Amino acid sequence: MNILFVLTSHDELGNTGEKTGFWVEEFAAPYYVLADAGVNITLASPAGGQPPIDPKSALEDFQTDDTRRFDQDAELQQKLANTLPLNSVSADDYDAIFYPGGHGPMWDLTQNKASIALIETFARQGKPVSAVCHAPSVLLNTKNEAGEPLVKNKKVTGFTNTEEAAVGLTEVVPFLLEDELKQRGGVYSQGPDWGPHLVEDGLLITGQNPASSTLVAKAVLASLTK
Repeated sequence: MNILFVLTSHDELGNTGEKTGFWVEEFAAPYYVLADAGVNITLASPAGGQPPIDPKSALEDFQTDDTRRFDQDAELQQKLANTLPLNSVSADDYDAIFYPGGHGPMWDLTQNKASIALIETFARQGKPVSAVCHAPSVLLNTKNEAGEPLVKNKKVTGFTNTEEAAVGLTEVVPFLLEDELKQRGGVYSQGPDWGPHLVEDGLLITGQNPASSTLVAKAVLASLTK
């Protein structure tokens, strides 16, 4: 099995002067779930090369067994430093696609034409499309074969308005993910803030927050091994 991970290349947290990027746990936990199951994982990003890591995700409060494993994993760190340019990959080469979160994707991947085309192709080919936390934002500008929003009438989740308020970034982010998913006709649901919440609708698999990232990876794996 071959899975494509797509990471953000965006590192500016709006106009705050602070940095953002991808959230380490939301990359490391799904990576190890899948890699340990024998899945071949390819990493890509809009710019290629090293994707920016959200510095907050490296703070001690947010460390897990998976992030500590990543910190000691020189081979994976080297692989991460050499992600493929997103416009160089083809959906035909992969069985599923996964997007780790962090705030970065809201700025670049939501609008990225290569990413949009990939997601639409995976969906058309009947392959799992998955994302966690802020990364379901990558679905907002995708369309189904009828030309309607891909998430229309689909069960989805993503980072909640209340979670965004809790981290103090409601006025910083370019949009509120919960609101935008609903606006496009997504059947949005949420669990308790910061608790694990997974939603599956056919081959569309989304998780609410960092605590949901392992669940998303396990659901992707299950969908590929049915």
